[in-house]
Amino acid sequence: MNTDRMEAFSDGVIAILITIMVLELRVPHGGDWTALRPMLPVLLSYLLSFVFLGIYWNNHHHMMILTDEISGAILWANLHLLFWLSLIPFGTAWMGENHVAPLPTAIYGGILLLAAIAYTILQQAIIHRQGAGSKLKAAVGEDRKGISSALLYAAAIPLAFVRPLIAVAIYVVVATIWLVPDRRIEEHLSRHTEDRQTRRA
Repeated sequence: MNTDRMEAFSDGVIAILITIMVLELRVPHGGDWTALRPMLPVLLSYLLSFVFLGIYWNNHHHMMILTDEISGAILWANLHLLFWLSLIPFGTAWMGENHVAPLPTAIYGGILLLAAIAYTILQQAIIHRQGAGSKLKAAVGEDRKGISSALLYAAAIPLAFVRPLIAVAIYVVVATIWLVPDRRIEEHLSRHTEDRQTRRA
């Protein structure tokens, strides 16, 4: 079974999640810049979550490029990822509406951590399916970015109860790390294409 249907479904879910978040933004009362001031935490939370969903969309696409076929285990792993991503609008609204209060900020970090773990599970399911010569395994290597991101999330969650803004700063750092689509996969694809062209020549 090829990846087209799973990728299309995932794209649709992520698009719906972004739509849900933007529909949660309320129109400010007033026609000047001061009217936006009370909404600033909500707008910044939306921006951060939009970036995170964009990161997952980009990297999911790159991962699918190196995936030739899928199994039932991969389908369930993908649904597991989408489940945690589907909670991002809830976490975003709760954190933003309560001006980065400790519990909502910690819950938001928990959602991000579990989504990151789910992404790793999906990645490993694909690698297992591909076997010893896995193209995805060759591309991601030891996945230090994924491990470091999970550790940062795990550190941010308890910190949210001490200094919520520090936790948010950690979330921003992780987003910055992943902001550019996964170059490891792009570089692997480039090398693979160059090797094929060299052999043909």
